[in-house]
Amino acid sequence: MDSSINPPKNINLQLISYVSFTFIGYFIIGLSLSVLPIFISKSLGYSLLVAGIVISLQYISTFFLRAYSGKVIDGKGPKPAVLFSMIGFSLTGIFLILAYYFKFSPILSLTFLVITRLLTGCAEGMVGASPINWAIMAFGEKHTAKIISYNGVACYGALAMGASLGIVIEHQFGLYGIGILSIILGIIGFLYAKTKENKTNTNPQENQSFWKVLGKVAPFGVCLALGGIGFASISTFITLYYNFFHWNNGALCLSIFGGLFVAGRLVFSNVINNYGGIKVAIACLFVETIGLLIIAFATNAQMALVGAGVTGLGFSLIFPALGVMAIKSVSPSSQGSALAGYGLFIDISLGVAGPIIGSVADFFGMQFIFPFSAAMVFIGLGLAYFLKKKSNLKKLNEA
Repeated sequence: MDSSINPPKNINLQLISYVSFTFIGYFIIGLSLSVLPIFISKSLGYSLLVAGIVISLQYISTFFLRAYSGKVIDGKGPKPAVLFSMIGFSLTGIFLILAYYFKFSPILSLTFLVITRLLTGCAEGMVGASPINWAIMAFGEKHTAKIISYNGVACYGALAMGASLGIVIEHQFGLYGIGILSIILGIIGFLYAKTKENKTNTNPQENQSFWKVLGKVAPFGVCLALGGIGFASISTFITLYYNFFHWNNGALCLSIFGGLFVAGRLVFSNVINNYGGIKVAIACLFVETIGLLIIAFATNAQMALVGAGVTGLGFSLIFPALGVMAIKSVSPSSQGSALAGYGLFIDISLGVAGPIIGSVADFFGMQFIFPFSAAMVFIGLGLAYFLKKKSNLKKLNEA
């Protein structure tokens, strides 16, 4: 019997078995996320702009792998994409170790870090939408909002946990320790994925081209991209921001952000179905803007922690709220491409954010990065409001 028609009663536990691949992948990403900017700027002696560019290379390669990932998911199922991603994550650990051992040569070490970031982006591109589609194929479209929410909890929770643990590991063992752990986790994810049954679309001949699907999800994706600037500013620069003001426990901001993000997903898991995606997105973008402004005007570390928590709460439902609408804009047989295309915009956001925010820090001062981020998210709020008005007008015309 098809489980998508009659899903099991323990669906929450079953969902975790799929989004665990997301958790493994983004935990590996998080391990090096907070330590690499400091390693590049302090140990290798490069500017914050260079650090931002190297970090952002991940999102550039993710961008190019999204389209291929959607094609693989729609044609062959999500399992091959997940297997490929886990191999990629293990390879990143190898090059991270090489970067650590060749740190006596800044240019050579940086080269290995560039390779690491590109491989990380390839792995992220393949795992990004795969667990979501795998679960949707297993349990049905009516659980889409819950599946995306659970996947987001796994994603950003793993990033926050990985970033915090990564700082501890780097302090004790250097990048070598992070590299070893990345290799082990990638292998574990690969072996676990091998045990699960693959799912494929029943009508693959109905698939639309990726670029046509991308055009349909673009309005929601642009809004998501602007909302992602806030997350990018915290995940990439919060430790340097704390160092600038001589505050302690900058990594705690990532944990607070991740904790409130997870809480928002779990506590408000039904609001998207109850109020609609665009209304939830507007509310969340407003809260995220407030959180970033709190950090921008914080006079101490405790106040910045509050801002990080508010930002995490605001950002929590933006992806699923707009993602549900993106999926509804295409046929079921093209959902893999829809989620891959929609995810492109967060890649663009994170890819552009690193160099831009790094440039703001270099040319205007570190204290300006969060006012800038708040302004970008506020523009996203305006766009979401415009989409809501446009949707209401369309409904009036149809009536």
